[in-house]
Amino acid sequence: MLTKREIVLGVTGGIAAYKAAEVCRELIRRGAEVQVVMTPNATRFVTPLTFQALSSRPVVTDMFAPWQEPGIGHIQLADRAELVLVAPATANLIGKIASGLADDMLTTLIMATKAPVLLAPAMNVNMYENMIVRENLKKLLRRGYLLVEPAVGELACGWEGKGRLAEIEDIIEEVEHALSPKDFLGKRVMVTAGPTREPIDPVRYLTNYSSGKMGYAVARVARRRGADTVLISGPTALRPPTGVRFMPVASARDMFKAALKEAEWADIIIKASAVADYRPLKPVTSKIKKSKGQEKLTLELTENPDILFEIGRRKGERILVGFAAETSDLVKNARTKLKEKNLDLIVANDVTQPGAGFGYDTNIALIVDQEGKAHRWPQMRKVDVAEKIFDRIQSLLEKKKKQVAKKG
Repeated sequence: MLTKREIVLGVTGGIAAYKAAEVCRELIRRGAEVQVVMTPNATRFVTPLTFQALSSRPVVTDMFAPWQEPGIGHIQLADRAELVLVAPATANLIGKIASGLADDMLTTLIMATKAPVLLAPAMNVNMYENMIVRENLKKLLRRGYLLVEPAVGELACGWEGKGRLAEIEDIIEEVEHALSPKDFLGKRVMVTAGPTREPIDPVRYLTNYSSGKMGYAVARVARRRGADTVLISGPTALRPPTGVRFMPVASARDMFKAALKEAEWADIIIKASAVADYRPLKPVTSKIKKSKGQEKLTLELTENPDILFEIGRRKGERILVGFAAETSDLVKNARTKLKEKNLDLIVANDVTQPGAGFGYDTNIALIVDQEGKAHRWPQMRKVDVAEKIFDRIQSLLEKKKKQVAKKG
């Protein structure tokens, strides 16, 4: 999503300026074109040479230095930028922008740009809680500026509290969100993700290898593209995506109850979870002990409710997307599941392929529509697979809209 996007990274004079180097590096890694602009005080913490080496561009620090291109420097940068990210944003910088002051290169180009401006504050907790700073931030938010809330924790000054620069991952996610098309604005998306756990006794359970990465990527992209999003997740090691309503569950029956309830609210349902088909019929309340001479242990299993089938039965005008993790006959099995569960689309992958199975950050998938047509995608990041899924859903929505218009 950030490939070839023009981003101005503003760095101001706070101790968190050293973290801006990692922000710059991650933006570059994701394909963005980054122009760093530093305030004079920022250069006291980190040298411009650091950012020049990371961005492969000269760093702008002086309002009055000769400009290397035709035109006026701050106007050229302001016009070229697709997003201005200020990380860290000090109380001083926030106050200047809120007051309309433009006395250095960074504040001047912020005044001149039509691009979104995303602020990532970092300061002492008492400064962040100061009423003047709070009022300045509220004023900027009312005027359309974007904000990445600072994190809570130990601060460089020795205090504990809210004021740390947000995690790099969270800053980049807000950049992605700001630059994504909002073609699902007003839509409500429900996503399920992760495995379920079916208890055997208090220390053991049945589960599967699902990491939840695909479902979390789907929820993240739904939010980026403007949808009001809920993520129902089985147990995973992943952080809940920013800006998404998060509902943790454990067992298949827990997910069944939550999914059916939220499905009533949703316009679009994407079931990416790997739900256990069976559970122990009679979980025991104390640990099953190993007996001497006992070589075998038999567990009697009973079937779990079929979440996707039940939602498909009740789906009405909703769009329903399922997933199929297979080991053979990929297209055949995907088509069968699509028909049996009353799906609009199904995404299938062969989990035996390197780069496509559980736990990977990538996937090798194909998507099948209601006509049975299968389209294969090459190996790509799971977040990119999620983008393609929403592109297909958008096409379905447009098709339905045209059908309604014809009937009208």
